[in-house]
Amino acid sequence: MTMTMRGIDATTNGDDDDVNETEEVPTVSLELYEGDFNEFVVRLGEAYTKYGFVILENHGIPQEMIERAMGRSRAFFECDEVKKKKYTLRGLGGARGYTAFGVEQAKGASKPDLKEFWHLGRDLPPGHKYEASMPPNVDEVVEVEGFSEVNKQIFNALDALGNRVLEALAVHLEQPRDYFSDKTNEGNSILRIIHYPPIPPDAAGRVRAGAHEDINLITLLLGADEGGLQILRKDGKWLDVNPPPGCVTCNIGDMLQRLSNHKLPSTTHRVVNPPVERAHLPRFSMPFFLHPNPDFVIETLESCISDENPNRYPEPISSDDYLQERLREIKLKS
Repeated sequence: MTMTMRGIDATTNGDDDDVNETEEVPTVSLELYEGDFNEFVVRLGEAYTKYGFVILENHGIPQEMIERAMGRSRAFFECDEVKKKKYTLRGLGGARGYTAFGVEQAKGASKPDLKEFWHLGRDLPPGHKYEASMPPNVDEVVEVEGFSEVNKQIFNALDALGNRVLEALAVHLEQPRDYFSDKTNEGNSILRIIHYPPIPPDAAGRVRAGAHEDINLITLLLGADEGGLQILRKDGKWLDVNPPPGCVTCNIGDMLQRLSNHKLPSTTHRVVNPPVERAHLPRFSMPFFLHPNPDFVIETLESCISDENPNRYPEPISSDDYLQERLREIKLKS
């Protein structure tokens, strides 16, 4: 989920001289996870330390499943507003179902983003201890057959992939390889299916997604057939992120930045508007926001505290309290 800005103009359209076009976010193959886990740890650690982002290839999620999910999602967003708004659930901060165009707004931005989206979360059995934090999904979308089914498959596939990444990051942070396993096994994770419509004529001063950081531990992004994703480098220049088809882009969120005392940085990123000749084209993407269990306490890891890097967060906070605070900041909750 989107979160905050760090002194960045949220309404810039990317047409400036501060975009670096000679550098690329590193790509790491999931084949290393099985073949050379230590090298997998090193490659991820290097990428995240420098960029907060990495591109994952050979991740094992079938391309046919991805294309089917994208197709069903396109069909849903092509429905008229009356039909889509049937699936807006009041009082949940957009946690499930449909959030209309122009609702979410990056913290510090003066205008909302140019997007609409659907949220799908983890299914829980009745009476589960986390049901107050994790409401039921909207399973019956009568307009699009198979919409919920295939998106739940994508949710589970990205959840499994994300936990492989977290195994490597645990080792990078000098923790046991299974450190996160009992902290994310019932996590309040979200699959967000985003539609950025063609740029409307009254969009002056607005962008598809204002500059922000993500709330969660890590984000895994599928899709984004149209470009526009940029990350803010440490030198203040923006860097385009254009992963090859079928790859997954994975970035660090603020919860993991906090847990690691900034050893793993949560990088500011945005989705800028396309050039005029492509402004009539929509953009679709599927970010998966991997969250810890709601009662997980985010307390700075001792292995990430030193004389050179003293503890920035001496007060622990539960992941659910942290999430609710951020949802209020981005206008999804009041």
